[in-house]
Amino acid sequence: MDVRIHRGSKEIGGTCIEIASAGKRILIDAGLPLKGFGDGASPPLPQLDFDSLLAVVISHPHLDHYGLLPWLPTMPIVMGAAARQILLAASPFMRQAPPMLAGQDLVDRYPIAIGPFTITPYLVDHSAYDAYALLIEAEGKRLFYSGDFRLHGRKSALMERFLSQPPAEIDALLMEGTALGRSPCDSGPQTEDELEAEFCASFRETSGLALIQASAQNIDRMVTLYRACKKTDRTLLIDLYTAVILEATGNPRLPQSHWPHVALCVPLRQRIQIKRNAWFRQLDRHARRRLFLKRDVAAHPEKFALLYRDLWRHDLEKAGCLTGALFSYSQWPGYMQRDDFAPTRAWLGSHGLPIRLIHTSGHADAAGLRRFAQAISPRRLVPIHTVYPEDYNDFGIPVTIQPDGEWWQI
Repeated sequence: MDVRIHRGSKEIGGTCIEIASAGKRILIDAGLPLKGFGDGASPPLPQLDFDSLLAVVISHPHLDHYGLLPWLPTMPIVMGAAARQILLAASPFMRQAPPMLAGQDLVDRYPIAIGPFTITPYLVDHSAYDAYALLIEAEGKRLFYSGDFRLHGRKSALMERFLSQPPAEIDALLMEGTALGRSPCDSGPQTEDELEAEFCASFRETSGLALIQASAQNIDRMVTLYRACKKTDRTLLIDLYTAVILEATGNPRLPQSHWPHVALCVPLRQRIQIKRNAWFRQLDRHARRRLFLKRDVAAHPEKFALLYRDLWRHDLEKAGCLTGALFSYSQWPGYMQRDDFAPTRAWLGSHGLPIRLIHTSGHADAAGLRRFAQAISPRRLVPIHTVYPEDYNDFGIPVTIQPDGEWWQI
């Protein structure tokens, strides 16, 4: 079994791995690079022999793992069923053609055959919903790809079971290391339950509307916000995009637009989008508990928490909902240093709204990575999805750093 990392050996994002056996190939992830490549330009594609490429296997629905799909030839796309539905639900809201996503579904611990390859997915804890690590077998060799994972989310019990009974006899472990190089916390990363307590405290001390910038596709965070709203008697206001993402999970135990303490609230720019695209059926499906800022929220903003996106600015100003408001940022703090966050920072400053960071990573810290590697105990560890591959040498596992673009054999 031959392996080539097209991107990711010394980079976070844009993960793309080619595996070959018996003259056939599969691609594991096809991620869009996090670094820009020019407005309107096509992203750099890996050099592939598409005639022998059987399928693309997507570990989880984050853009840096699936974002190249619209530019690849049509072929089977293997991924989790819920992840597939989330991408299909999100695509109409995005400014690009939706990718073709037909293919087999990944199901936790159910092996599937693709040509000479047997792939067994393992459901993992990550900030993306329906995320998997992958065991790939061919020619008597076993490669384990961690995908992106953490040990401190709402699936932590699942991860503990995995670590107690991991797959054995692994020839090579391709393991992410996103959090390597970041300042460690003595107590470890915060759990979603700890974030929930923080949001509860923040909501109770906020006299006005609570604004929270978080990804609607971070389903764990949506659960955390819902639970905090329920405990503090606030209603979580979500837009149509968020409503269809939650619905697309297919999980009735997750918050939905019709639940108590959740309501649909659609900003003007999204109403224009709905009218332009005739999304009236989708709107009607989620309008059972629909509220309006000026009519329903402005009189008692202290009873609500709004999942914020920049398209809300004009509506919030016009409705007069910003007195006593507090803005919480619940995404990777590095995004706040980018140029595209500067207008948000300036808008918040113009209204005297402070920024409070309430967030925990979707990735394992160094201690969690070490536990994962030592539980699997591979014959060798190959770093990926990291800018600090040399830090893996502290894990007590033989490490081989494989450069992008070079074939290596298992």
